[in-house]
Amino acid sequence: MTTISSPAADAAAAVTITRIGSQASAAGPADYFTGQVRVDSPFAGSGAARVGGAVVTFEPGARTAWHQHPLGQTLIVTAGAGRVQHWGGAVQEIRPGDIVWIPPGVKHWHGAGAGTVMSHIAIAEHLDGKVVDWLEQVSDEQYRAPA
Repeated sequence: MTTISSPAADAAAAVTITRIGSQASAAGPADYFTGQVRVDSPFAGSGAARVGGAVVTFEPGARTAWHQHPLGQTLIVTAGAGRVQHWGGAVQEIRPGDIVWIPPGVKHWHGAGAGTVMSHIAIAEHLDGKVVDWLEQVSDEQYRAPA
């Protein structure tokens, strides 16, 4: 991690750059994901900032478990093709450039399509230290539902 500041900048307001490759990738835990998932470069604000996130890459067929976020979640699809669904709704296809907003408390899942990888940037805020409530796994039947 590199901190860059100008002589005029206050040390408390310095810009922080986390260089690509400076943090190890992590496998998505089996309790929260089905299939092979990689989580890279998680980021978080400091001090009073509540935002955090990660770049998440799903191999074909991989997906999250059902979950919800107390302050909602934004996904920015960067590569491949994927799927997202909220509880009671239809499966929807997502592609690079799509921005997905999941409102606070909405039970949902997201992941890759059956035949391609999918990567997205996931951004969420914490409320009282909590970012996500993980729930049950998405069944194969739920995952395979037509879009």
